Amino acid sequence: MNIPIYQIDAFSSKPFGGNPAAVCPLDAWLPDSVMQQVAAENNLSETAFFVRTDEGYDLRWFTPKAEIDLCGHATLASAHVIFKYLNKDLNKIAFSTKSGVLEVERDGKLLAMNFPATPPTEVDGNTLITEALGPKPEAFLESNFLYALLDSEATVRGLKPDMDKLKRVHPHGLVVTAPGDEVDFVSRVFAPNLGIPEDPVTGSAHCGLVPLWAER
Repeated sequence: MNIPIYQIDAFSSKPFGGNPAAVCPLDAWLPDSVMQQVAAENNLSETAFFVRTDEGYDLRWFTPKAEIDLCGHATLASAHVIFKYLNKDLNKIAFSTKSGVLEVERDGKLLAMNFPATPPTEVDGNTLITEALGPKPEAFLESNFLYALLDSEATVRGLKPDMDKLKRVHPHGLVVTAPGDEVDFVSRVFAPNLGIPEDPVTGSAHCGLVPLWAER
């Protein structure tokens, strides 16, 4: 069996920018173990697999180590492949996923994606997180990720976390965030337990980041 693979740079206006995702269109689902092996060999933060259905497309995402429930950039990358190469007459796509139906539509030269909001709630932190990061966060919140609030953009940029300790912090990864100097907020996402030491851009993290900062 030959499986076509597209590599798409999402969240970028130029090649070699943003966050690359692998996209594999399928005629029918492969065994989970095979899709996991393909994702591991691609060694990108996510590999997306989709199958066309009567209602739209079924979509799944795999990191190099595990299947995940939600991914932003690989969803956009999958829509780009369909719009540009596989079904050029479409203007809107409905993806059926583990996180429900996700819709992507053309918006001029861009793609617009509707993602669920998952407002995080404040939780107690622990010393392991502080040991892993270095700077002590001002607060911790949790929804789809664990979120750590830091004091400034410079602190977020300067982080050099201990990845071995971060593996034990949260099963889905840690998002560190702070007020931005010229933007509303900045963030970085670490998920070494999923085979992603640091993700270049994480759309799914914004399901929690946007409501978090909108409230503040």
